[in-house]
Amino acid sequence: MVKKSVAVLAILFLIVGCDNNNNDSSKPTEETVNENPSTFKEIGSITIGGTAAAEISAYDETTKKLFTVNNSGVNRIDIIDLSDPSKPTIVGKIDLTVYNGAANSVSTYNGKVAVAMESTINKQDPGKVAVFEASNYALVKEVAVGALPDMITYSPDGKFILTANEGEPNDTYSQDPDGSVSIIDITSNYAVTTLNFASFTSQLADLKAKGFRIASPTNNFAADIEPEYITVSADSKTAWVTLQENNGIAKIDLASKKITQLFPLGYKDYNLAENALDINDKDGGVVFSTWKLKGLFNPDAISNFEVNNVQYIVTANEGDAREYSAFTDVRRINHSSVILDPIAFPNAALLKNDANMGRLNINVKMGDTDGDGDLDELVAFGGRSFSIWNASTGQIVFDSKNELDKKAYEAGLYDDGRSDDKGVEPEAVYVTKMGDKQILFVGMERADAVMVFDVSNPTAPKYLQTLKTGDAPEGLLFIPASKSPTKRTLVLASCEGDGSIKIFQPELN
Repeated sequence: MVKKSVAVLAILFLIVGCDNNNNDSSKPTEETVNENPSTFKEIGSITIGGTAAAEISAYDETTKKLFTVNNSGVNRIDIIDLSDPSKPTIVGKIDLTVYNGAANSVSTYNGKVAVAMESTINKQDPGKVAVFEASNYALVKEVAVGALPDMITYSPDGKFILTANEGEPNDTYSQDPDGSVSIIDITSNYAVTTLNFASFTSQLADLKAKGFRIASPTNNFAADIEPEYITVSADSKTAWVTLQENNGIAKIDLASKKITQLFPLGYKDYNLAENALDINDKDGGVVFSTWKLKGLFNPDAISNFEVNNVQYIVTANEGDAREYSAFTDVRRINHSSVILDPIAFPNAALLKNDANMGRLNINVKMGDTDGDGDLDELVAFGGRSFSIWNASTGQIVFDSKNELDKKAYEAGLYDDGRSDDKGVEPEAVYVTKMGDKQILFVGMERADAVMVFDVSNPTAPKYLQTLKTGDAPEGLLFIPASKSPTKRTLVLASCEGDGSIKIFQPELN
């Protein structure tokens, strides 16, 4: 994936009903068994390397093979035989070094494997998509897309391939390509349409007032947008794209190939008891407290589903900062350069103490509401939650508040060393139909776990269980029973930290 501090965690769920990583969960699947979604258990695993060896995986039903991005000192797609999920075996590879590109993401559809690659010559140059045959790994097509394609997906009908092109700057900001979304029309010989966000520049003031985040040395709206992740509706007519660093979501009409709306996501209020959080990584314990603090949602992964003819999108609110030599927007509150407004924070000296708020990382490019050089508000990165939004209006329907952090702590999985930053760092979400229920999977990189929820009622999700994964789950793959090699539902966690892939299966009712 595109590297930021340790790694940009572009998270991937794949519905294999169409061998695709973003099929809408409302699309009917042929359930062949009656399974209990609260009873997943590990049935198999494989380790394919060290750090970054198992970033993102996609499953091809036609060959019963798993295609996994491996960036652990190599540049390839590892191919794993999944015909027996209890004994996965590496059976091949696709060497990507000859394409002058490094893989960030992979998606499959009906015997084809699409790989998104950033340029290895200059990361700010256009990236590319290479499509291969799943059966013999032969190259089908190679096309240019926007800079730093960080995530790729087929549309459910297989007619389009879409990439979220993050377009990050170089370290000095001498090059900062536009963030963009590329739409590849497979039916038109893989013709590419790449969309940027320049047409929304005139809306900047209104967007910023609603929590949209634009800040860079160049002050260039189109270049400052950084698309992260894409989900496509079941009818393949609409796509939604997270703009993680910008705290927003874009809506795209695929028929016209136009960006139609930007949804600014606003803020989370950490002064509410239901959002209480631990912000100290050095106090030797975990204490959930309220603070005079706002949080940007900063969503990474996104999924969509439908209940009672209403379309919803759900986001993993991971959070993300910008850290370059020419521009850094993150500092601890205890940093000498962080000046708190004495009226807004009459107890500023006390708050800056490490025992209070001093250890917390905040966005120092936001919060100066009157332009006098000090911070009138404190704004943190990430919502430490998942949220459900109305897909038509962008209005929030539900937020999990502090449930992910608290349940991770109760399970002994909470990493207190991340309290000062983004907590469990939820980055992966996917909703799918299991029986008559809409089931949500939430991947958390810092808790090394996946939580499962029933979101059949989008306003009141119900927690079902927690699955322990390997180190730093980067990609999560859902394979419905009807498409599984064993005709039983499978969930796979690709774990970037230790290069392992864990395979889970639910029990029968």
